[in-house]
Amino acid sequence: MKVMVVGGGGREHAIIRKLKENSRIEEIFALPGNGGMADDATCVNIAATDLDGIVNFAKVSAVDYAVVAPDDPLVLGCVDRLNAIGVPCFGPNAKAAIIEGSKAFSKDLMKKYSIPTAAYEIFTQIDKALEYVKTCPIPTVIKADGLALGKGVIIAQSREEAVDAVTDMMANAKFGKSGSTVVIEEFLTGPEVSVLAFTDGNVVKPMVSSMDHKRAGDGDTGLNTGGMGTIAPNPYYTEDIANECMETIFLPTIKAMNAEGRTFKGCLYFGLMLTPNGPKVIEYNCRFGDPETQVVLPLLESDLLTVMMATTNGTLAETEVVFSDKSACCVVTASAGYPESYQKGFPITMTQEAKAHTYVAGAKLENGVLVTSGGRVTGTTAVADTLEAAIGEAYRLAEGVVFEKAYRRSDIGQRGLAAKQ
Repeated sequence: MKVMVVGGGGREHAIIRKLKENSRIEEIFALPGNGGMADDATCVNIAATDLDGIVNFAKVSAVDYAVVAPDDPLVLGCVDRLNAIGVPCFGPNAKAAIIEGSKAFSKDLMKKYSIPTAAYEIFTQIDKALEYVKTCPIPTVIKADGLALGKGVIIAQSREEAVDAVTDMMANAKFGKSGSTVVIEEFLTGPEVSVLAFTDGNVVKPMVSSMDHKRAGDGDTGLNTGGMGTIAPNPYYTEDIANECMETIFLPTIKAMNAEGRTFKGCLYFGLMLTPNGPKVIEYNCRFGDPETQVVLPLLESDLLTVMMATTNGTLAETEVVFSDKSACCVVTASAGYPESYQKGFPITMTQEAKAHTYVAGAKLENGVLVTSGGRVTGTTAVADTLEAAIGEAYRLAEGVVFEKAYRRSDIGQRGLAAKQ
């Protein structure tokens, strides 16, 4: 089989490494991939949003199956385009991908179908949004409606911050068109949990839970990033809570999408908060999370391609999805200054041991040398019998990833260890 993976980050690297375990796959293409995954896939320099280029490549190369991993191509309709030429895909079509593509859509969906989430208001006019933040409870959460690389969410701790956030999004177009509509919602408290789930539009098979570390600095300080590290499973996510989420959130979401004529197939990501009033949805993503994928997939014992094809074919009920009972930790090594401005082009060296456990995100090959090209450069993952051992090993391995101006948080997983105690 020839398999094509659309995307070029650490998440895609993790997907490719897991797919490689299937002996039926003779070649994996990564579009565009990156210089750090060249050992694991054939990288093809076609952007993940170049749908014409992707479709043409799939035709010419006789691709048998495609995995569309990032949000942008999914929302743009990459799956629809590939299906139209007879290429089966893992991932939702554009009608279903709107669950991430528009926060206003997803909030209205939850309200309509009584899926627990934060109270909210939607604004398309800046004067009305600014009027609202003068009186709403503080802190408050302000979200750009559309896709913003995981950065379009501001938790305003004061009215001034709320006004600045609304102005940045709606007047200054900080997130482009994504911020022309904003969702302002109540600030929820409680532990956050990420749950990725395989679904074929009827059956939901959740993956092992995880805990992301979004803030740039130790102690969960600084700006929100795309994620500085993850652990799995999430100690706060007990079996009782998992059962409650299945009944009140996961299955109702799939049924709601079906009722709207937007059947969702692929990986549906549930960003949850375990509030004093029960689990609530903070956000949906229409794809594997990043860097959650880097801890979840290493714990998957079932064959990934088989599971993915079952979501496509509607046979997930008969397909085994088994996870190890071990723990995993991923430590991100980023460029100093991320998520704001940072320098690029520094050569990256990795020990052989570190390389075997590292997924490359923001890097490219220049004259045969791997150099930094993004904010989050690598994610190094370790699996062990205990969470404490996985954290220690992930940090030990991450020390083998070296480049100038490298930065990593020193406390990934500490919240999880505290929760276990």
